[in-house]
Amino acid sequence: MTGVDPILYRELEALPDTQIGEILHGELFASPRPAPRHARVIGALNQALMGPYDFGRNGPGGWWILTEPEIHLSSEVLVPDLAGWRRERMPAFPDSAAVTLAPDWVCEVVSPSGGRRDRVIKSGIYAENRVPFLWFVDPVARSLEVLRLTDEGWLIDAAFGDTDRARAKPFDAIDLPLADLWPD
Repeated sequence: MTGVDPILYRELEALPDTQIGEILHGELFASPRPAPRHARVIGALNQALMGPYDFGRNGPGGWWILTEPEIHLSSEVLVPDLAGWRRERMPAFPDSAAVTLAPDWVCEVVSPSGGRRDRVIKSGIYAENRVPFLWFVDPVARSLEVLRLTDEGWLIDAAFGDTDRARAKPFDAIDLPLADLWPD
């Protein structure tokens, strides 16, 4: 379980199934399961990326894409909405409950209750652990921000909105029609 505080982790495990728990900078955060609009975006993005990147259908393959994986990075326990690992860095699919290797890409779907935590706290942890790409998808603003990690920190690599067809790194080998993400 890496350097995760065992007492906090037991508290996380005791949370009801209706909540997602994370341990960030020594504090337990509990969030409700995603609301329908949020869940729709997660599902649509997962579907758009799994075929070409995880399964290699009409795309380059070479990735593991997971929905809401539990990731242990040092003393932190994170549960991003989506995360991906290049198979060259993680050749075997993990059998454990948590992944201890930092992902190559993370996507956080911004919600009113968790937006600050995603953008401030979790993005800092991802940067400390050298996650190269971070996406923020906002279902209300109907936007996608693509951040790339540099030596100076996060750089906005691209921003897309509404009905754009995004070519978003690291998945820029395909067009991602953003209109498919929004339910209305």
